[in-house]
Amino acid sequence: MKVTHLLGMGAIALSAVACTTNPITGRSSLQLANNSEILTMSSQEYRTTLSKGKVITGTADAKRVVNVGNRIKNAAERYYQSIGRSADLANYSWEFNLLQSNELNAWCMPGGKVAVYTGILPVTKDDNGLAVVMGHEVSHALAGHGNERISQAMVAQYGGAILGGTISNAQWASVFQKVYPIGSQVALLKYGRGQESEADEMGLYLMSMAGYDPRAAIPFWNRMEAASSGARQPEFLSTHPSPETRISDINKDLPKALEYYKAAGGKL
Repeated sequence: MKVTHLLGMGAIALSAVACTTNPITGRSSLQLANNSEILTMSSQEYRTTLSKGKVITGTADAKRVVNVGNRIKNAAERYYQSIGRSADLANYSWEFNLLQSNELNAWCMPGGKVAVYTGILPVTKDDNGLAVVMGHEVSHALAGHGNERISQAMVAQYGGAILGGTISNAQWASVFQKVYPIGSQVALLKYGRGQESEADEMGLYLMSMAGYDPRAAIPFWNRMEAASSGARQPEFLSTHPSPETRISDINKDLPKALEYYKAAGGKL
């Protein structure tokens, strides 16, 4: 926990209470924010974002987004139920929407509020590719990456005041707005490399549990790299893993993912 040097010895006790472990990846993270408040605010921001964009409904692509999203959601709920952690998802209110945009993007806000942009669909090619994208984005929400980002921002901005419980609701809301900007800017949320790598791993497992072939992940990310104009920052300057690191990590995670895929009825 890197917050200990900011908050002093008191942070040790705080971390013990606020440290959350991802049941799928085993990664621990500091999550200080109130999840119910985060879900309320994310729902409001999601509605604002949809109102500012063009939501596509009734088309074959829109139905694909909903279908793939629901299969991943159902797989996640089954898994969390099987390990006795259904309560983690109790307040989720899932939504899957297709937005008209040329951007190669998709995202999921806390509480299961998902948006996929039409621009990324040609890169996904099929439902397996779409499941790679949606599994990755849903994993950001399930892993509490939004809470983690907000917590990191709170620690950086208010430091020891958090320990005294002197942070007001308005201050929490202010930090939320910085982490999840209003409207179309929500898509610009940046996660750390560790969070992106965790979403890759967790998303690979979730899509496999949902019956999608995880072997589609590497071809998808290769297509994504090719479609991203070919120019990219070195890994140490980027929030995403480099393509080489991402492919290497996926190859390491693939055997376990294939076990989930086989258990879901997939053919190896």
